[in-house]
Amino acid sequence: MVNATVSGDNAALRLQGVGRIFTGTGQPVTALRDVSFSLRSGTFTSIMGPSGSGKTTLLQVAAGLDRPTSGQVVLDGVDLTGLGEAALTKLRRRRIGFVFQQYNLLPALTVEENVSLPLKLARRRVDRDLRRALLTRVGLAEYRDRRPGEISGGQQQRAAIARTLLASPAVTFADEPTGALDQASARGVLQLLRESVDTDGRTVVMVTHDPIAASYADTVLFLADGRLVDEMHNPVAEQVAARITQLGETAAGVAS
Repeated sequence: MVNATVSGDNAALRLQGVGRIFTGTGQPVTALRDVSFSLRSGTFTSIMGPSGSGKTTLLQVAAGLDRPTSGQVVLDGVDLTGLGEAALTKLRRRRIGFVFQQYNLLPALTVEENVSLPLKLARRRVDRDLRRALLTRVGLAEYRDRRPGEISGGQQQRAAIARTLLASPAVTFADEPTGALDQASARGVLQLLRESVDTDGRTVVMVTHDPIAASYADTVLFLADGRLVDEMHNPVAEQVAARITQLGETAAGVAS
């Protein structure tokens, strides 16, 4: 495996020998092959790879949204692979944050209500002062009483980030968070994710296809054919793009 490891005491997320095989009516499809890495708390990691490399499957397995066929996933000291569905649901509500491409805001609720929703579902107290501060920080204080359909896509994604920060998760998983945004809105969202790490000590794991987005991370992990094949520290967009191009050409050559 690549050298993306830290000591267990400092790891917010650890995968050991993780594999994922999908079975159905046809031939089994191997999406992940013996993936191992540990990520330190208070870091920002991007996951990249050619189409079909297993990026989204890796994120879903790491976040407890899917179960690995083999191996172990430990998040914030809890072994996810040994939990039942009820325990997994509780853990996701309390320790995991999600930022998706499609925002996942409820249209009938206001921005403020959407930001508070995960805490209310988990029966946790909403810190109103912190909520107000977060809405101000993401530039949505004056829009707190509006519904998602009344604000822009970039503003909706910022609301989704505020929702995650308010819940104080051990790890935030972001799946193509800038995929539906224009360049200026995307930059604002990435700066917020970066700030959540640098200022608040959060841990962010982001799947992206965009080398510029990946360059906001501390480290980029590269997947190919379900395997973790490389990593890049202090990434630069041009270098990330070159590595992804190389991996894509290799994959195309194997397929042909």
